[in-house]
Amino acid sequence: MSKPKISLHGVFPPIPTPFDVEGEVDLQKLAANLERWNQYGLSGYVVLGSNGEAGYLVEDEKMRVWETAREWIPPEKLLIAGTGCESTRQTIALTRQAARVGADAALLVTPHYYDGRMTPQSLIHHYQTVADEVPIPVIIYSVPKFTHVDMDAVTIALLSRHHNIIGIKDTGGNLAKMADTVRLAEADFQVLVGSASFLLAGLAVGAVGGVMALSSVAPEKCFEILRLFHAGDMAGAAKLQREVIPINTAITSQFGIAGLKFALDLLGYYGGPVRSPLLSLTEEEQQKLRGILIEGGVL
Repeated sequence: MSKPKISLHGVFPPIPTPFDVEGEVDLQKLAANLERWNQYGLSGYVVLGSNGEAGYLVEDEKMRVWETAREWIPPEKLLIAGTGCESTRQTIALTRQAARVGADAALLVTPHYYDGRMTPQSLIHHYQTVADEVPIPVIIYSVPKFTHVDMDAVTIALLSRHHNIIGIKDTGGNLAKMADTVRLAEADFQVLVGSASFLLAGLAVGAVGGVMALSSVAPEKCFEILRLFHAGDMAGAAKLQREVIPINTAITSQFGIAGLKFALDLLGYYGGPVRSPLLSLTEEEQQKLRGILIEGGVL
């Protein structure tokens, strides 16, 4: 059976979830952000991934976020819903809910609470069972820095044979494994880079695009790396890749989601507060981040 005809080529921001000063989901701010992002040539959005603080939202909030996102995301752009849960049963139920409100595909993080028991056999059973039971395509989400579960290329390749598993977001940064995944997986299986810090390297080994926090604040820089790569201008692409690494590091590992949201505030989007137990940036951190964004040409 052939895979669903959904292209993952291009740039997909994993958008933050806006909260108001009381900590409630602010759907109006979400709509305003999406309206502005829609002006760029983004291929779609990941809604309620790691940068969306998905683990801090209850199911009713998730449904309202997806419903609002679907209303504001044009039909030609994909809505990829982060629906991965710890149990296979929960994942199936939430993915079905996301599909009912218009999600085009589901991004499923690896179960990880019992990380020592997440063997290749466990993960294969989990993903295949979900893919069998849900009405939208499945994208594997590998983010070992959070989950401490790192799927090997052979396991990913085995999963790529399932007709409803169409790709993987690989945030690990292991380029040898990414290259092996591309080599071993089915030809129609699509690999997405999970960080702008290795976008060019990922493209060079066969990735088709990326789900990257940087594309929420500087989508044009991500587009330009793709354009230069496909135009064969490797020197230009490499120069820009080097330039974006400090910016990307600042809004991810250095300052986290609070940093990403503060950067959005500076750029005229709505970032707003993070949800507890995360904390907003201190004034000193804000000044450091502002300086990095200015130096990187984002502000």
